[in-house]
Amino acid sequence: MTDHISQKNPLLLAFIGDAVHTLFVREQLSTHDAKISQIHKLASDTLCATAQAKRFDQIYDILTEVERDIATRARNAPHNTAPKSCTLGDYHKATALEAVIGYNHLGGNANRVKELIQC
Repeated sequence: MTDHISQKNPLLLAFIGDAVHTLFVREQLSTHDAKISQIHKLASDTLCATAQAKRFDQIYDILTEVERDIATRARNAPHNTAPKSCTLGDYHKATALEAVIGYNHLGGNANRVKELIQC
């Protein structure tokens, strides 16, 4: 992956990663034969900051050195918003996960994105 992507603002990478993660989860849930309200609940439960923080903890050991650097910069970046439904620590870990997803998506590494997202 090119170095210029890893040097992007980590919150920009998280912004992209949030969208990619949301689309991935919604596409996966679109195969469920359930009411849309149930599918929405499943998506919300998967995409909330608490769940993303848990996923970040699960994948941390498989992150590359570059991904860990991006995650650290994203986790430590100043945020203009405060979490309402989670701890500040979970919010920062969720941002780190989203930044790593955004980095890999912009780098064209769809297989890595899938690996990082899938449980």
